[in-house]
Amino acid sequence: MKFFKRIGYFIITNILVVLTVSLIVGVVSAFFGINLTGGGYAGLFIFCFIWGFAGAFISLQLSRWMAKKFHGVEVVNPLTTNPIERKLIDLVYQIARRAGMDVMPEVGYYESPDVNAFATGPSKKRALVAVSSGLMNTMTDPEIEGVLAHEIAHIVNGDMVTLTLIQGIVNSFAMFFAHIITTVIMNAFRRNDDDRRGFGDFILRQMIYSAVVTAFTLLGSIVVCYFSRRREFRADAGGARYASTDKMSQALIRLQKVYQIAAPQNTVDETHKESDDLATMKISGKKRSGLGNLFATHPPLEERIEALRNRTYADAT
Repeated sequence: MKFFKRIGYFIITNILVVLTVSLIVGVVSAFFGINLTGGGYAGLFIFCFIWGFAGAFISLQLSRWMAKKFHGVEVVNPLTTNPIERKLIDLVYQIARRAGMDVMPEVGYYESPDVNAFATGPSKKRALVAVSSGLMNTMTDPEIEGVLAHEIAHIVNGDMVTLTLIQGIVNSFAMFFAHIITTVIMNAFRRNDDDRRGFGDFILRQMIYSAVVTAFTLLGSIVVCYFSRRREFRADAGGARYASTDKMSQALIRLQKVYQIAAPQNTVDETHKESDDLATMKISGKKRSGLGNLFATHPPLEERIEALRNRTYADAT
């Protein structure tokens, strides 16, 4: 399960949606004799294109709800009198207005020692910015402002929609080639004189297709993660613009120190194990090596700090 956590809940949800759609199509085709793919490669590709993007956008629509449920995020009342929540609301709203947002995002707070924050939601008008208790208790006010400015930049830049479009392309090709490969494998299993299409045939086909489309989608997530890393530099640039370069740098340096202190301990409790699940839109991600680099949603903090200091983040986007 740890491997899937590295990729992010958005991609996992997307895979589940794609598999559900494929199962429904398989049932309709096998038991009702209705060919929803239209016949031929052209019809198949159009079908995969439509449902590939549909799957990605369904995942996007579910993102805010899933984020709340997954991390136990409590939406903060804008009229709260709690000192910590009041400070959080005021900072988010100030930065959002500075960024030109007409509709204020929902502000969430969740209990976790993990020093992090994330932004999610299907649109600028239905966005959520959530912050962990660990971040609020660890960072100074300027550092918190830098983090929140980074998350607001994700919303203003439309990063969730951008990644959804990329995921839609990945889904389309994954479904298209999975259909072709599954057909080839099924034809190889059947003898020339045996063209029976019973329930067992249907189950076998669905198992093969599910395995192939999942594998292709996971491979395609490398592309999604690559673009996610590029968008992080842009969000850092936005954070510097909406707060200040100094505050954005301070926030990243603080995160770097937090990870350096935590690394030698080499012990992770269940709460920390789950800190990667919303990695795609968090302020930072875990440092990885080898194959993990391909699935990293964030560039190394060292690169991000250097880009801010040298103002080279534009070259990295």
